[in-house]
Amino acid sequence: MKKRIGILTSGGDCPGLNCVIRAAVSHATRTYNWEIVGIPYATQGLLERKTVPLSIHGWDLRGIDPLLNMGGTILGSINKGDTLAHADEILAGYEAIGLDALIAVGGDGSLNIIHQLAVLGNWNLVAIPKTIDHDVAFTERSIGFDTAVNTIVDAINRLIFTAASHDRVMILEVMGRSTGHLALHSGIAGGADVILIPELPYNIQGMCNHLTELRDCWQKKFAIIVVAEGISVCSEDANNPSTCTTTKCGQGQYIAEKIANCSHHLIDTRVSVLGHIQRGGIPSALDRLTATMFGKVAIDLIAQEKYDQMLAWQNGKVVTLPIQDVINNNPSLVDPQGDLVQTARSLGIYIGE
Repeated sequence: MKKRIGILTSGGDCPGLNCVIRAAVSHATRTYNWEIVGIPYATQGLLERKTVPLSIHGWDLRGIDPLLNMGGTILGSINKGDTLAHADEILAGYEAIGLDALIAVGGDGSLNIIHQLAVLGNWNLVAIPKTIDHDVAFTERSIGFDTAVNTIVDAINRLIFTAASHDRVMILEVMGRSTGHLALHSGIAGGADVILIPELPYNIQGMCNHLTELRDCWQKKFAIIVVAEGISVCSEDANNPSTCTTTKCGQGQYIAEKIANCSHHLIDTRVSVLGHIQRGGIPSALDRLTATMFGKVAIDLIAQEKYDQMLAWQNGKVVTLPIQDVINNNPSLVDPQGDLVQTARSLGIYIGE
């Protein structure tokens, strides 16, 4: 039977979302001859009973398909407001639109909310993980993460030359919320000297000792410090939890102020906060491939009537998991004893105590 499928993108935007839309529309249309419509601004579109017609030829420009290299999302997205407070209106909107199934592309927070709505409304839901924070459980890849890492590494590459030219310590604050995946991956790939992540406690004096050793023993007069936005802001006694709090911004500046006078050498510091630059740009090849695979498999799951599932990438292939199992294990944190942390330490990077 011909189906009417809805697709929405929820939470913060990231590169690769349009690749999911492109793959889902193409596969649904060519293989199954289904109708697929976009829901603008996620649950807001359901609330307002709005749809966007999607066609495999609707975005061609003289045969050129722009969705592969277009960042953001053509459907728009939201990551604010009390969605569940309007649950009844959203459920009524879903029924009015007349969908046979819904594909939701989101991170750990937005997928949790949409799943609650799906349970209340008995929706046929398939979820796809996207997040630059890489904090969705059970998946080795999330759409947007690889591009964000590449963006941060590019920033580090640029900062290194200025740092070396002026003998400065450059501090780069990156996103990640309560997880340190972005900082850890980009810090190792970019050649950082210090990486601070929420999952590992750090000591200001220990970090200062490391910077002093770089200068005195290795004649390295500059350094790159990558700071995750979710680190605790602590006193010099980081082992005392009562002295640590977590804030939403300013961690890079805090670290700069703490290390400026912690050495017998004057440390000249500069702070860069990438902010939403990390969310933008053209999706990497890996994000394009991951998004395309997820979009295609999501349509196949609907054809098989396998719902309430989230797609994940494990061991080189797409697998499916019950959405509730994923939600119960979110957010996925950096393993303090994992291979990446041990690799960072083996490279001489200070990454906490």
